[in-house]
Amino acid sequence: MRLTPECCSVHTHSVLCDGKGTLAEMAAAAYAAGVRFFGASGHSHTEIPHDAGNVLPTDPAEYREQVLRLREEYAGQMEVLLGIEQDSRSAQPVPDWADYWIGSVHNLYDPKTGKYHGIDWDRERLIACRDQMFGGDMLALTEGYYRDVAAMADRRPAILGHIDLVTKLNRGNALFDEDDPRCRTAALEALHHTDPDATLLEVNTGAISRGYRDTPYPAVFLLREWRGMGGQIILTADAHSPETVVYGYGQAAELARAAGFRECVLLTGRGWKPCPL
Repeated sequence: MRLTPECCSVHTHSVLCDGKGTLAEMAAAAYAAGVRFFGASGHSHTEIPHDAGNVLPTDPAEYREQVLRLREEYAGQMEVLLGIEQDSRSAQPVPDWADYWIGSVHNLYDPKTGKYHGIDWDRERLIACRDQMFGGDMLALTEGYYRDVAAMADRRPAILGHIDLVTKLNRGNALFDEDDPRCRTAALEALHHTDPDATLLEVNTGAISRGYRDTPYPAVFLLREWRGMGGQIILTADAHSPETVVYGYGQAAELARAAGFRECVLLTGRGWKPCPL
């Protein structure tokens, strides 16, 4: 798929964290697809046991150096941005060398046991999180998740990552009713912590390309609320392999239009650039 006249792909992962392609392969695939602004956004380092091998190392120097080499290689052809996807449970701060950062919640922490629970790994772990942290109440888990999202939004990331990631493993409402007022209220409260002047909300197709969902994040009610807040959106593929660098952008644009958006934003080295949907 080749996109015209311009698009960006700034939520991407490589073999240096949990991706399936090298940074060079990801960039080459983006360029071949017509991407004008490519961003690497490796997962920030955490000390969480189940994150081992799936996040950047404690010293991300190699990651930084590879991205900067790609920037030189594609100069004048495709702008290469150096980003990071900052996990809410990373002890390390957002690096000052990052051109942008995506703020995401992937893990919930149980202070009673000192254990971290990944909420997007698999259904078995999500159920364990529900039972061990929230006494079997899945809606309480969603409320806990969205409290962490609100805290992340307060940090004013450039992009708020997959705001309703807690729905990833809930196809067909298998674990909870996504329309339940408790879930919707918690999601909207997290959204209202987000600054429309500082942060973009991503319309993210990553779970579709990997077979978990049939529609992009986020739910249309969140997009409509965000539009009412004056917020802007960015299309992302949350790509973990070269063939998915612009996966489902047509579907993402369709969802955004259904929520009333007529344009999205391209993230560039010089800031936000409007782009019609």
